[in-house]
Amino acid sequence: MKRKIVIAVTGASGSLYARQLLNKLLEIPAQWNELALVITDNAKVVWQTELGESSFNQTSVKIYDKNDFHAPFASGSGQFDTMVIIPCSMGTLGRIAAGISNDLITRAADVILKERRKLVCVVRDTPYNLMHIRNMETVTLAGGIICPATPSFYSRPQTIEAVAATVTDRVLDLCGFTIESFRWGADEADTANGHPLNDAGV
Repeated sequence: MKRKIVIAVTGASGSLYARQLLNKLLEIPAQWNELALVITDNAKVVWQTELGESSFNQTSVKIYDKNDFHAPFASGSGQFDTMVIIPCSMGTLGRIAAGISNDLITRAADVILKERRKLVCVVRDTPYNLMHIRNMETVTLAGGIICPATPSFYSRPQTIEAVAATVTDRVLDLCGFTIESFRWGADEADTANGHPLNDAGV
């Protein structure tokens, strides 16, 4: 079944994750019906700071203003089934946990949760304080998925993009998309990017 998915980008560090996820989704258009983007003002500044460009302005994905409550995913009747907040600031997470729908991102997350659909929050902060942990618990108990922007290294990524892909590929897996990615225990698992995992080949 094809999906309707909304990607929200907040002002937390980690713009590379957002750009990469959008690009990966655009490579698999047969797996979704509709793709929408919401990006906050702070996120635009962080994107420009971290990536040195403003490609979010040139994307083919439809962009909605953060205060556009007429967006289809601001209501359950819009039938968007998946939402990814990447990166997800702790302020955004806290407002979602408290049920405060003060902009399109928090309203859309509220809708996804109340409709029992899939919400993935790619939180990006370190360390966590107790409020962060409790907010993550609350969102989890409400049906959301907390996916920290924590890379893995067992595939021996050789570039920053490959490191980021260990997170974005996991997000795509969580959303139910079919992608090619490193798979632990697969026949090809003894190599990654053409390099053996260790000198013994295991």
